[in-house]
Amino acid sequence: MSYTIEGSTGPWELVIGLEVHAQVVSNAKLFSGAATAFGAEPNSQVSFVDAGFPGMLPVINRECVAQAVRTGLGLNAKVNLWSRFDRKNYFYADLPQGYQISQFAHPIIGEGQVEIALADGTTKAIGITRLHLEQDAGKSLHDQHPQKSFIDLNRSGVALMEIVSEPDMRSPEEAGAYLTKLRQILRYLGTCDGNMEEGSMRADVNVSVRKAGEGYRTRCEVKNVNSIRFVMQAVEAEARRQIEVWESGGEVTQETRLFDTGRGITRSMRSKEDAHDYRYFPDPDLPPLVITQSWVDQLKAALPELPDERRARYVRDYGVTPYDAHVLTLEKETAAYYEAVAKGRDAKQAANWVMGDLFAAINRTKTSIAEPPVSAADLGALLDLMADNTLSGKLAKEVFEVMVETGRAPGTIVEERGLRQVTDTGAIEAVIDDVLAKNADKVAEYRSGKDKLFGFFVGQTMKAMQGKGNPALVNEVLKKKLS
Repeated sequence: MSYTIEGSTGPWELVIGLEVHAQVVSNAKLFSGAATAFGAEPNSQVSFVDAGFPGMLPVINRECVAQAVRTGLGLNAKVNLWSRFDRKNYFYADLPQGYQISQFAHPIIGEGQVEIALADGTTKAIGITRLHLEQDAGKSLHDQHPQKSFIDLNRSGVALMEIVSEPDMRSPEEAGAYLTKLRQILRYLGTCDGNMEEGSMRADVNVSVRKAGEGYRTRCEVKNVNSIRFVMQAVEAEARRQIEVWESGGEVTQETRLFDTGRGITRSMRSKEDAHDYRYFPDPDLPPLVITQSWVDQLKAALPELPDERRARYVRDYGVTPYDAHVLTLEKETAAYYEAVAKGRDAKQAANWVMGDLFAAINRTKTSIAEPPVSAADLGALLDLMADNTLSGKLAKEVFEVMVETGRAPGTIVEERGLRQVTDTGAIEAVIDDVLAKNADKVAEYRSGKDKLFGFFVGQTMKAMQGKGNPALVNEVLKKKLS
């Protein structure tokens, strides 16, 4: 069942496309040697090129080009061996040159696609129109002084990849899934860190609505949305606004809007400019960008394993469910942690511990998989203690909690606290004999056909042994004694 929004005239279909600006992971900017570290003092990472000083010439950063090519390959997209940089002319206080160097007519990456997974288990291919390189503008700060705006040029000249999708998404869920998958791919590739809260990835959301079977109606662009949740909310809010306009007899006009996260509505920012308003022309300071197929092949050969490949490998080699494989591969760090725990061990058991106890501990301690409360080596050692019968499952969970609290290794905790599981049959027999002697009436009931009492005897035995009895041996000895 496709997603629609019910209006007074019936159902409306959504048409959504995203333009994602992803900051390239590199130590220097696109056309200068200035640094790109997040959180630096304002205007401390600015070269003469970034500040628009006369006579300063841009020089292309080879690593930024390589990162764009890697991203294109990760998006199954066409890599253009010949591309060109153009000047996009407009005036703004945080753009000292008076133009932005971008790629308008001839981008470095052409058409590709991203496959997204939806909640109902289906998948859908979302088309990529293009990926082009461009430099970021500076930042205007309006909250530092009651009468003045301040300018920080640290971001000026930082390399961005603008990744433009086809208008293939039809619901807020699909838009959220696309952005999630795109961010996941970029993080796996190491081409963008995807930290939306730091502004290194942000989305312009294009939305229109239509009746079933219609062509496209006028779209509006919601600018600079900085979280996946807000993208989904902006899609819904803008679609409902447009439906109201059309159903009241009005016309949606093409414009750029902003999403007000506090009120959950979009509001007008400016009428939409067409490309010719920017007076694009080839940048006279930069020759066309020409790369070789052999270099592209080298970059392709060195690409890391991508999420879809890794997910399929987990299902095939580790025997985990497709859902578990999806969860374990969502973040590159989670996958690396899981593989370290699973290596040479029961992979399904490792998956259960990572997704269950570890994730719960991370949430509780407000830590992250990058800096987990229990290391992969220590969790693996805990599973080893279960495998060699030193610990039962119940004792292992107790030890894990102590590991979270103290950061100590499981072996140390077991020795210090005397938590070693009892596997001595004689010791177990002695406890069971005592339990049966104290509950002679229940033994008689059990032997007369009340099989359900078996669980009572197991519980009493484990209680007497403070949970340290080997469950399999306790069951085995009890069955012999009671039969």
